[in-house]
Amino acid sequence: MTAADGPVPAADEILDVVDEHDRVTGRAPRGEAYARGLRHRCAFVLVRDAEDRIFVHRRTPTKLIHPSLYDMFVGGVVGAGESYAEAALREAEEELGVSGLPRPSHLFTFLYDAGDGRSWWSAVHEVRCDLPVRPQPEEVAWHAFLTEPELERRLGDWDWAPDGLEAYEQLRARRG
Repeated sequence: MTAADGPVPAADEILDVVDEHDRVTGRAPRGEAYARGLRHRCAFVLVRDAEDRIFVHRRTPTKLIHPSLYDMFVGGVVGAGESYAEAALREAEEELGVSGLPRPSHLFTFLYDAGDGRSWWSAVHEVRCDLPVRPQPEEVAWHAFLTEPELERRLGDWDWAPDGLEAYEQLRARRG
């Protein structure tokens, strides 16, 4: 399928496969990378509004990874040949339904271990979005902007995407 034919199905999107040092070792379709547990790259973006609240959402039940779970990050896989920064901006604009965001600031990168033999390099970014959001219905089932204390109160009550929760915990630890 070409770009002229429409969007490439998520499972067919080509990803860079990387090693434990985040060096590219090959390429594979997303569906194959997930099925075979091939290490790849993801971009996470913490989105804050003009009031410094954090965009929180529940993922749709059709998501390949962590369906119907809550997340405090937007983002997704880094495509083959794409940089973390490019993926962060693309994913944030797509999921929020906006255009013209500033480039997200890179905060840190870590290797997420899912505990089942799967892992992915995760670059955590942050961006301010002062635009009205129209979240992508294929990605976002529910959303709200929450203050940090509101978010913190929900950490033990809601079912969170484990990689996003790990990224958030690392962010809190780094900020002291």
